Amino acid sequence: MVPPTYVGMSVARRLRRHWAPGAVCAVFLCVGAFAFDDYIPYWDVPDQRAVGAAALDYIAGDGERAFDQLVSAHDRHYGAVFEAPLVLVERILGLEDSRDIHLSRHFLTHLFFLAGGVICYLLALRLFDNRLLALIAMALFLLHPRIYAHSFFNSKDVPFLVAFMIALYLTHRAFRRDTLGAFLLCGAGVGLLVNLRVMGVLLFAAVLVPRALDAAFADRAGERGRALLAGGAFALAAVLTYYASLPVLWTDPIGRFAELVETLGSHPLMAYNLFRGEWLYSPGGPPFDYVPVWVGITTPPAVLLLALAGAVALVWRGARRPLDALRGTPTRFGLLLIALPVATVVAVVALGNNVHDGWRHLYFLYAPVPLLAVFGLHRLFRGRWMRTGAYALAAAAIAVTVVSMVRIHQQENNYFNALVDRTAPERLLSRHALDWQIQVPFGDIARDHPTGRVFVRNVPAWSIPKDERGRFIDTRDFRSGERNFYKLHDYRACPAPIPAGSYAVRLYGMVLSCVVDPVAWFGELRREALATEPLDRSRFAAWRVGDLMVYVRDGCALADLDTRAFLHVHPVDRGDVHPVFTDQGYGWHRRHFALERYGARIDGNCVAVVHLPEYPIASIDTGQYAPGWAEAVRRVATETEPVARSRFAVWLEGQTLTYARDACTEEDAAARFFLHVYPVDAGDLPVWRAGHGFDNLDFDFHWRGAFTEDGGCALVARLPDYPIARVRTGQYDGAGQRWAVEFAPPR
Repeated sequence: MVPPTYVGMSVARRLRRHWAPGAVCAVFLCVGAFAFDDYIPYWDVPDQRAVGAAALDYIAGDGERAFDQLVSAHDRHYGAVFEAPLVLVERILGLEDSRDIHLSRHFLTHLFFLAGGVICYLLALRLFDNRLLALIAMALFLLHPRIYAHSFFNSKDVPFLVAFMIALYLTHRAFRRDTLGAFLLCGAGVGLLVNLRVMGVLLFAAVLVPRALDAAFADRAGERGRALLAGGAFALAAVLTYYASLPVLWTDPIGRFAELVETLGSHPLMAYNLFRGEWLYSPGGPPFDYVPVWVGITTPPAVLLLALAGAVALVWRGARRPLDALRGTPTRFGLLLIALPVATVVAVVALGNNVHDGWRHLYFLYAPVPLLAVFGLHRLFRGRWMRTGAYALAAAAIAVTVVSMVRIHQQENNYFNALVDRTAPERLLSRHALDWQIQVPFGDIARDHPTGRVFVRNVPAWSIPKDERGRFIDTRDFRSGERNFYKLHDYRACPAPIPAGSYAVRLYGMVLSCVVDPVAWFGELRREALATEPLDRSRFAAWRVGDLMVYVRDGCALADLDTRAFLHVHPVDRGDVHPVFTDQGYGWHRRHFALERYGARIDGNCVAVVHLPEYPIASIDTGQYAPGWAEAVRRVATETEPVARSRFAVWLEGQTLTYARDACTEEDAAARFFLHVYPVDAGDLPVWRAGHGFDNLDFDFHWRGAFTEDGGCALVARLPDYPIARVRTGQYDGAGQRWAVEFAPPR
């Protein structure tokens, strides 16, 4: 038996040997302790958290209710192996306030990211047996500007990156030790990796293929049997771990797994991405250069050059000694680090998988990059002076990256290197803008609006101090018509130029977010518009002011802002029309919207502002649905029998669904409507819904509805043109399904 004193001495000796990575972690931890409140959450945090909460409830025996939430959750295709512990910690600590929950999630996610840096150090130390090189690899892993920022607020992609690094470490350890226990542990790690994202099956294959090669090249039957046994143990451990850690599989493992592969492989968001100056529709899959270009323009250039040098050196070595690429040598693992990113990009392009928001879904591709970069340092600079110069170059590159990150702190997720014109920020509202409203109201605005409130979208109470939270209201809740308020926008909706008395956050000269005083701005636009003749004079008069459409109505009631408007912009060149409209058969820019979303009622007058497309415009058609539209819809609907009746009554005429409710409240309108359409022929479904068996046409009230003056409300939705077997519709909110009805349309 080993004496405890010996064990203690051994641990102390190991800590002394590896004090440098401990010091690096301590520095990052101190910085993170001050920085973890500098970022606001992504809009989808509630969806992610709901998956973890439902999984915990189901494991705790909450039965059918929790399982229904789990299988119907928006992010159900992501495993809860990381989200569930986050929710468990908040429950253990008794965190109930949204700000406290937000802070705990940011801190724990960043802590896991730092653990990934330690694993990167340990793996590099195993590969190169050089503590300095391992330390450089760790620094390169932690100092990717975009990933560093995401390490606080992104509990999807960063945990998968860290889990991928851990699985790589366990893979190298298993092949180096070549024991049954090491492969069982590796299998468990890969199983948890696949839980986080099905894309982890690539590493599952990357372990089994070399194991099969080891069996094929074995000289003796015993070695061949041991290789096959280890491979089988790995596969069994991976499958069992994956099954045990994903409750959604427990009732229908094969069917649920097929659905997960289908949905997660495509990232089901129907969106357009701007790439190389063109709009790409995400369900169509990216072009072959999408991922390499995004990685290339958002990664520090020195890291890219070193990683490329390491990859070239490894490929050259493999070409000179091809058997080394097949047998269990360090070269084979190095080539594996190259093959995994290449295989991923090929699979994404070949399968037409969705990739959007830059390359955040593929951040795990960065795991091999620091290791390849260090291999480039290790192999290409052999002489003493060359190696010293290379280390100095690496240190300089790290220093430049640190300076850049400090300079753009809180906006590191918008980092671009010098290879690109830095004008394409991701959609993330700046915490700077919130801080300005909370802490730095200044000048005339501070005097004129001492109790001003801020109307925002996708920024709930998360991250806002409790004593200031009452000043921040979601724009969809705007019904009061109060005068003292501001609006916070991301870069897509900020006015250009930024009006006087407003605040903007800029990076690389481009506006990322802004806080606008609509009283001043709308008043200025109204004065400018009224000085000219309008394009149209109806219930609202409409003017074109630069690249804006300005709608004005004096003597305006709040109900006027609730009615929906249409805006059809006809271009000089039809080729300028956004693909989303040409795909739907339109030759013009088509936009329907609720005026309250883009406007305000100030001193009894209503003003709304909408941005026009940037291309040359031939003509504009705009207007509102007829006054009393909601009343007319509800009156016509109630004259016939509904096809279903619940919290809302539902009518069907042709392909149009009408929903109506008397005594309708804001609470009724706040919950999201779901509309699931099951076709007679599954082949009629869009390709990205083929694996589900139904078409998902969910929508919000403010897209298609309005309130009536007598306190009711009505809304409409259009069904697809293909033959329909049945329709399931209703509403759900954060507490789950609110109401649901199901019916079969007449044929």
